[in-house]
Amino acid sequence: MLLGSCTVERQAGSEPPATAQPVPTPTKAEAETASEAGIAIASADLSRLSDARLDAALAAFRISCPSLVKRSDSSGLTRAGDWDDACAAAAGASSGRTFFTENFRAVRVGDGSAFATGYFEPQIAGQRSKAPGYQIPVYGVPTDLIDVDLGQFSDTLKGKRIRGRVEGNSLVPYYDRAAIEAGAIAGHAPVIGYAADAVELFFLQVQGSGRLQAPDGSVIRIGYAGQNGRDYVGIGKLLADRGVLPRDKRSMQGIMEYLRTDPARGAAVMRENPSYIFFQELTGAGPLGALGRPVTPRATVAADPKFVPLGAPVLLDLDADIADGLWIAQDTGGAIKGANRFDTFWGAGAEARTIAGGMSGHGSALILLPRAAAERLATRPAQ
Repeated sequence: MLLGSCTVERQAGSEPPATAQPVPTPTKAEAETASEAGIAIASADLSRLSDARLDAALAAFRISCPSLVKRSDSSGLTRAGDWDDACAAAAGASSGRTFFTENFRAVRVGDGSAFATGYFEPQIAGQRSKAPGYQIPVYGVPTDLIDVDLGQFSDTLKGKRIRGRVEGNSLVPYYDRAAIEAGAIAGHAPVIGYAADAVELFFLQVQGSGRLQAPDGSVIRIGYAGQNGRDYVGIGKLLADRGVLPRDKRSMQGIMEYLRTDPARGAAVMRENPSYIFFQELTGAGPLGALGRPVTPRATVAADPKFVPLGAPVLLDLDADIADGLWIAQDTGGAIKGANRFDTFWGAGAEARTIAGGMSGHGSALILLPRAAAERLATRPAQ
């Protein structure tokens, strides 16, 4: 989904030495980390990418570094300290091409078969106060929502969390979308503002951040603050599986048209996605990604941190040519799960909305790792 041209003296990665052994793919049906999915050193060709694209990726990578050098990696691809040299080099680098060539080697996770969608920062009609035409609350995190780190209770549950609420002496699942829309959290959650359109707010939740624009032109920028703990259900796939959404309508725009055709039916369909996003008002740079740093249009990609270290460069080669290129994994998403599943960020505005809404690309993905991490993986004995 991005560009490409120019030449380069050598590639970002090279083939592993003859003694290197790729990590074998496990026999279990569903790998839970990159290490379990299988890892192999690969060759990444940056020669087709423009200097501008690589410089944009370098700028995005720099943004991640303050968080990247401090966080743990659940993918199994890197260890503490692996990113220090690359981040130090990024601070003074003037050429993205030289930086990525000299500091990284590529690995393939699993078979490398990638699928990428797109997201953007929507701007919808909304204002701070409730008024005719502005009736739909945009909620902050409820006071009774409990976020539990299960790793505190068992080492086997490290990295797993659940969200719920206390009912009597029990922790129970938090309210789903239908209950929340029916008023279950009224009085238990701050209201940032009120939206004019339920469909637009639904898709703003899918995107995870956006802007509320009032009739007077004032704007409230909001970003992800929490989620109700319910599994995300993609209503586009749901409608497609039912045969009610033609193939040429399987875009964000087509789904929105379907939902608006019959508002009652549309509301029922949206409630089949029980996941609900809570927001916070943003006053600085943003929107913010999963690293707590601003994301960059046409350079940030959302990924599953169990398979891609957040902050890592990702090289995509897709049949949706606009997204071909080097991206930086700076975000996550409820629907972005598994190896080589990505969501490309396109910014704000009408063009970003159009591109992201129609984005669906298949192809291949490579993860660029600091050389020390890649070489350690390359020499790890087969299991």
